[in-house]
Amino acid sequence: MKNQKTTILIIEDEKNICEFMSTSLTGHGYKIITAQTAKEGISLVTSQCPDLILLDLGLPDKDGICVIEQVRNWSLIPIIVISARTQEKDKVLALDLGADDYITKPFGIEELLARIRTALRHSNMAGSSSQAKIFKAKGLKINFDKRIVTINDEPVHFTQIEFKIIALLAKHSGKVLTYDFIMKQIWGPYMEEDNRILRVNMANIRRKIGNNPAEPQYIFTEVGIGYRMIEEDDITNGS
Repeated sequence: MKNQKTTILIIEDEKNICEFMSTSLTGHGYKIITAQTAKEGISLVTSQCPDLILLDLGLPDKDGICVIEQVRNWSLIPIIVISARTQEKDKVLALDLGADDYITKPFGIEELLARIRTALRHSNMAGSSSQAKIFKAKGLKINFDKRIVTINDEPVHFTQIEFKIIALLAKHSGKVLTYDFIMKQIWGPYMEEDNRILRVNMANIRRKIGNNPAEPQYIFTEVGIGYRMIEEDDITNGS
């Protein structure tokens, strides 16, 4: 059972979906509060200070994107978008504006629980005074300070750019990073939007770590959106 004090705000106007999530998450020990509109949701964020937000984009009064923008003006509370919208541009926009994750309807409760655990874990890490200096997952080990990468204790040599990319993904493990975010972090804000240089570097990284794109172990492609590194020490993550 999860800590009863972990509060999740669900902003969702579809009653059956809201009840499904509320019942399921309550059964797993979370405290649930709900809102049916963007205005009500934002009010509850400020008054209840939840630990995480599950946000639908198609709200009756405002687009959920507006909620992300407003909340991100003053808070880093984890936001997981849950929407029937499947277009890549909607996912990219939500993630670029500060959403932590994006789940497309319909979805299973196990997937939702896994995404919630990851988002809460990242939030707790961000709030701690010290950040992990070593990333470990499935035999992959990255020492951020020494800039050393090993696979099953065998060193892997990367160029400076390649190391920056894999380190960036590892520091945000479990979270989708958009192509645009990665490129701005690595090459700066004035980098051209063409992501070919990123794809070339990613192909080299995957070849060096034995990460077959058809059967990825470490770095997963979110088609049309970006890349996601496996959650640290999570041997069950294969989505």
